[in-house]
Amino acid sequence: MTEQQIRTRRLTPRIGAEISGVDLSRPLSEERFRAVHDALIEHQVIFFRDQRLTPEQHKAFGRRFGELHVHPASTDHPDGHPEVMVIHADETSRSVAGELWHSDVSCEEAPPMGSILYLQEAPPVGGDTLFASMYAAYEALSEPVRRFLEPLTAVHDGGHYYEGRYGAPGPSRVYPRAEHPVVCAHPVTGRRVLFVNRMLTTRIPALTPFESDAILEMLYRHIETPAFQCRFRWEPGSVAFWDNRCVQHQAIWDYRPHRRHGHRVTIQGSRPTR
Repeated sequence: MTEQQIRTRRLTPRIGAEISGVDLSRPLSEERFRAVHDALIEHQVIFFRDQRLTPEQHKAFGRRFGELHVHPASTDHPDGHPEVMVIHADETSRSVAGELWHSDVSCEEAPPMGSILYLQEAPPVGGDTLFASMYAAYEALSEPVRRFLEPLTAVHDGGHYYEGRYGAPGPSRVYPRAEHPVVCAHPVTGRRVLFVNRMLTTRIPALTPFESDAILEMLYRHIETPAFQCRFRWEPGSVAFWDNRCVQHQAIWDYRPHRRHGHRVTIQGSRPTR
């Protein structure tokens, strides 16, 4: 059977593209893998429709991009698949995964390279996810602010957010904590990105607490600028694949009491550098 041609449709000028002509349940040839990889690097987050993935197929696609990561807090995964994180919300949920702007597990010494979320169930309306380009966020800053941020580091603390979530145990559990540059270089493109996020970043050690809170809040509000974003409307069988090194995202929880259910695999990354 002849494979379909891969087509790319941009969603916004700065971030996001929808990819068609790819069946993610089938092994990708080197040529098709390279096309998907290059689309991810160019558009930062890419989307696929009408997919049907088993956990094994989902993991196999992720492994084309690197070793898989196991979430440090989540205990909800299909039997035998610790690398697959269940993403679920319904009328009984008290919170949902990712409702604050964030970069996945930025509290790790080596934060993930990317994540691939596959939804089997989506609400009839709502439940969209916003994605923001940290290239665009950095490039929109004034030159004096860029110079001020370049030498700074920030603390990313998993316990700050994960404790009591994802079915994880209480305070006795140890969560990852790391210190990363506020401005990093993407390891493939070399472009500069902002690397602080509202969910997991807690402070800038070189500043006083008052200064740190003020600078971080300014950066969080800046990151939330709509011009840096795309918005994805989920349908059953949709897949989103984002480059965690240059993208932040936020899950919109506006669909209660409806259900939203899917699986996510995450790919190991490297330590951020300047």
